Amino acid sequence: MKARFWKLTGAGNDFVLLAGLPKGRSGPALARALCDRRFGVGADGLIVMTRRGGKVRLDYWNADGSAAFCGNGSRCAAVWAAAMGWLKTKEFTLDSNRGPLAARLTGKGRAEVVMPAPRNLRLGLNVKTEGRSLQAHYVDTGVPHAVVFVPRIDEVNVEKLGRALRFHKVFGRAGANVDFVEIRKNSLFVRTYERGVEAETLACGTGVVAAAFVSRALGFDFSPVRVVVRGGATLSVSFDDGPRLEGPGRVVFSGEISL
Repeated sequence: MKARFWKLTGAGNDFVLLAGLPKGRSGPALARALCDRRFGVGADGLIVMTRRGGKVRLDYWNADGSAAFCGNGSRCAAVWAAAMGWLKTKEFTLDSNRGPLAARLTGKGRAEVVMPAPRNLRLGLNVKTEGRSLQAHYVDTGVPHAVVFVPRIDEVNVEKLGRALRFHKVFGRAGANVDFVEIRKNSLFVRTYERGVEAETLACGTGVVAAAFVSRALGFDFSPVRVVVRGGATLSVSFDDGPRLEGPGRVVFSGEISL
């Protein structure tokens, strides 16, 4: 069996997209196969788009096959659906496993989505790991995140410290994504260790929102919040009627793969 796929990137967060699930195939199994960077296409996650009765739906799985919500993936899905002619207006709603997602196209290769309302905020958690004591902040922005502020983000060993914090008992059995954040003047610089990928990714939409939300809770008073991710792109988070995540998304290439 062969299937057409599209490879997309949202600020360096990359995805494989399918227009519907091939018959007899499951999302988790396809995510593990297609996202493999040596034996598949290679990606942080799998997006499956479907269209029924005038409604457009996206489903998302991490590279390890776990179902999740993805902010950057949702923006990329919106850009793809517009390019395929699935959308009739610049403002629309996408169905998802987290419910309806309001979205809009903001420019060529750019989109904004209204993210899930942040919940379960816990500030000032003292966490001991790797022989040191850190202060972390927890919030769920569609998926759980631990936010840690650092003086120099380029000096953080994200793979080692991120993995240790991701599984820390203070964040519960499911663990959390881990965002390291440096504040520079009017911007946030963020690096994220993502569960489900189990590595640092070049961008994380829910992590960008988590960093912006916690920063505002601690007195960083800018809106929209300008956030620079590891991939070098800048995303924007506003809280006027949201939170809203805005940034780039594009199709890198398409092809056909044997399943």
